[in-house]
Amino acid sequence: MFFVGIDIGKNNHVASMMDDTGKVVFKAFSFPNTSDGGNALFSKLASYSLNPSDFEIGMEATGHYWLSVYSFLFEKSFLLHVINPIQTDGWRRGTEIRKRKNDIIDSLLIADLIRYGQFVETRLADEALFSLRTLTRFRTYLVESISDLKRKVVCVLDQVFPEYQSIFSDIFGKTSKEILLQFSSPIDFESVSSETLAELLAQLSRQKVGAAKAEQLKAAASSSFGVTFAKNSFTFQLKSLIEQISFIEKQVTETEAEISSIMEKLESPITTITGIGTVTGATILSEIGDISKFDSPRKLVAFAGLDATVTQSGEFEAAHNVMSKRGSPYLRKAIFQSALIASFRDPVLSVYYQKKRAEGKHHLTCVGAVARKMCNIIYAVLKNNRPYVPKV
Repeated sequence: MFFVGIDIGKNNHVASMMDDTGKVVFKAFSFPNTSDGGNALFSKLASYSLNPSDFEIGMEATGHYWLSVYSFLFEKSFLLHVINPIQTDGWRRGTEIRKRKNDIIDSLLIADLIRYGQFVETRLADEALFSLRTLTRFRTYLVESISDLKRKVVCVLDQVFPEYQSIFSDIFGKTSKEILLQFSSPIDFESVSSETLAELLAQLSRQKVGAAKAEQLKAAASSSFGVTFAKNSFTFQLKSLIEQISFIEKQVTETEAEISSIMEKLESPITTITGIGTVTGATILSEIGDISKFDSPRKLVAFAGLDATVTQSGEFEAAHNVMSKRGSPYLRKAIFQSALIASFRDPVLSVYYQKKRAEGKHHLTCVGAVARKMCNIIYAVLKNNRPYVPKV
């Protein structure tokens, strides 16, 4: 049996191989992240054996750069292991006294780690789960982009029309956004009558607002303390930002539809857990992957980074430990958001939350405790593939 470690890079990868006795067969075989590079590695391995089952190949989950080489080798029927870089660092500390780090050493460390088998694998899930992971992470990116754009809109409004935010409870609601697209500065309201503005507001809001809101806007615009110079530049910025927000919001809706479509096919019981909806459920499923790689709920808690750090030296032991926040940030956020809801809606977890609050714990500390309890529930539901039923 041969054990191959691949140190992943953006443009080039480095492979090293050892046999089952730990003897280095070859090291520092560099190949580019291209089809030719993949074929060069395949030819190199084939010179030792034509049977893919004679090899175990390991690589770190470094950004997204490992996906291409993984896909190439997967199609060649090799046994592949994707490991968390944290584990490689831990293996380095145990084997590398001088704490050296370079491509050659890292590829040998990975091969050695695979040979010993003392690692928790970050398995590439099947196509459905992998699709969910890319979609949920893309959705997160879109939502964060919208938040950034909204902050920029508020910044521009603070300069050009600071009174506007007191008129609409949600300046990013449909009605408000349409108004901002048509009237981007106080001066623009001067050219429209109160009646026309009221009719427009009624039409946009489906008759929910009208004359009163129009009078408010006209009054605020006439006495606005916003800047009047460089008006065109502010107007251009505001309209562009609003258009971007609307466009990305449409993309979020379309992305969520894709996520829902995959979730329907999976028929996972994850969404039977209180607080876990389709999107958060998809995030949790895709970030966990194969639940069988965890032999206990405690390890799932650690993988999500919801476990507490331990600070101890000699006779000193910290009285207050904080969340480790290692592992998948996407998984941690999804479980924590779900725990926020379950803390007040789930018949069991809400009792647990109130118990912690009665002990004088901070709200977020209590939610963190609920999140850890929720990991136990998630583990049981996925392991048994059965719906969640609260045991009151």
